[in-house]
This record gives sequence, structure tokens and C-alpha cells, in this order.
Amino acid sequence: MNNTGRIAVAIAAGLTLSFAALSPTLAADKPQLAFVANGASDFWKAAEAGMKKAQTELADYELIFRYPDVASVANQQALMDNLATAGVKAIMVSAVDPKATDVLNRIAGETALFTTDSDAPNSKRIAYVGSSNVLAGGQAAEIAKKAMPNGGKCMGFVGLLDAANYKERAQGFVEGLKGTKITLVDTRGDGIDQTRAKSNVEDVLTADPSINCMVGFYSYNTPRIYEALKGAGKLGQITVVGFDDDPITLGGVKEGTIAGTVVQQPFEWAYQGFKLMAAYLKGDKSGIPANGQIIIPTKILYAGDIDAYAANLKAMSGK
Repeated sequence: MNNTGRIAVAIAAGLTLSFAALSPTLAADKPQLAFVANGASDFWKAAEAGMKKAQTELADYELIFRYPDVASVANQQALMDNLATAGVKAIMVSAVDPKATDVLNRIAGETALFTTDSDAPNSKRIAYVGSSNVLAGGQAAEIAKKAMPNGGKCMGFVGLLDAANYKERAQGFVEGLKGTKITLVDTRGDGIDQTRAKSNVEDVLTADPSINCMVGFYSYNTPRIYEALKGAGKLGQITVVGFDDDPITLGGVKEGTIAGTVVQQPFEWAYQGFKLMAAYLKGDKSGIPANGQIIIPTKILYAGDIDAYAANLKAMSGK
């Protein structure tokens, strides 16, 4: 789930944003390319910034960014249906349910379909641009092993339990823990509801005092873990392993209350993804790998890495 472009781009009404237009029906004469997220989250601000950079290099196209009203297959499907009907030439999507291949294949029959963040390799998507979530999960395991050399019981927290990005991260995490005394007991899903994300942590604190490790598999889960632990007076008593670079997460890593975090590059997903879609539509398929996957590396941040990482983000944002 190395986020290289956290720029404060507002999410209009928390739901939708377009770089050059509010809806496909208001489009100019230029063909449109769209990025469809899996739900409203600050995580996607960096991808919006990547889209903005790509737009400066793709003058022949209009680039737009969309969020489903609710993080569900039906809502995401309706959104993509509307985009395809409006004549959008290509869509890059973080699929809410990558197994819903009938939905994705129908969209792929109407417009050029690409995936990001959570791949759908069994669909007719043209290519995936994003992280290797299995490798990212393995990096999270490295954080846990360094923080808990004597073992521990971890509880995971995530938005979408059925999403490929979670399943692959959990797979990499569990595989990375083999031969240790650390276990992933279970994972609680919240449907990308941040209030529920925090209450899930609070419920675990009450229900199972033996849990001494918590893993935030989505970008907003780690901040909600941090807030719940702080409210319970247990910051620093439970090992926290994070994903992505929410400011709360970075602050927790720097102060030592979060053991470390695995960061991705959604800025690059969108920037490279839009350029790939534009090239493909012009007949240049040379950027499509034989395996259909373009992997953007992830990396671990520990306390000593935060200042340099934050300075790099600031430099990239132009602030």
C-alpha cells in the first residue's frame, strides 16, 4: 500500500477531483485519460500530484482523477461505466475487488484498462503499474523482526480484506516471519471507514491483551493505530509496523513509537501510468512488459531516515 510526492492537492468534497474538468461531460476536445482510486484517502494526494506532472507533458490529453462515493465494487463499477460511456480513452484503476473480473473485463471491452496499487492479473487489463505488495509485506516483516527479536503476536488492520494488495502484503509478511516467534494472529477490515479503523484497534486492545504488535496495512491504518494507542496510554508498549508516509506515521517513526514504515510511490504510479496510457493509445506498446507488470520499488523507513525523507518530499513538492 517511497511515496515521492505528498503535495496538498485538495480532494473536492472528499470525493472527486479533476485536473482540468469537473466531469467528463464538461471535457474539452482533447481525449481524456482517467485514474480511478479505490476510495477517498489522503494516500491518493501524491498520485494526484503525479497526474499533475504528467499533464504538463501530455498536452494532447486531458487527465482526470476520480474517487468512488463508497469503496465498493458497485460504486467503482458505476463510476467506470460513466467514464467509459463519456468516451474516456483509458482508465487506470485500483480495483476494490480484483477478483471481479467480469466487471473489469466489461470495462476493458469499452476502453483501454490498466491497473495500479491492487492488480487484477486474471482480467483483461493491459498492464499493472505499482508496488510488489508481496515484497512490501516482506519488508514489513523485517521491521517486525528487528523490533521484536524475542517474538510477538501481531494483529493486522486494513481497509479491504479481499483486495489483492492486502492479501499479497499479508502473504509477504507471513512468509518473512518464518523461522521466528512472531505471528500474524488475524486482520480486521474496516471498508475504508476511518472511524471504524480506529474503533477496530480499540476493540482489540480491550478483547485481547496478549496482542503486542499491530500492523497498519493501508496508509490510514497506522495513524488510526497511533491515535487509539495514544488514547489508551499504550504508545510505546505495543510494536507498530506501518505502511506509507502519512504525517502521523512519519512522526511516530521519528519519535520511536512506530517501529518503521514501508513506503510506496503513488506519485510515480500516476505519473508513469498516464504516460504509459498515452503512449499505448498512440500505438507505442514498447513500454508494456511481457509479464504485464511495471514494479515501482518500496523501501523501509526507520527513525534515522525520516528527516532526509521529509526533506526530499518538500523538495519535490516545490515548497
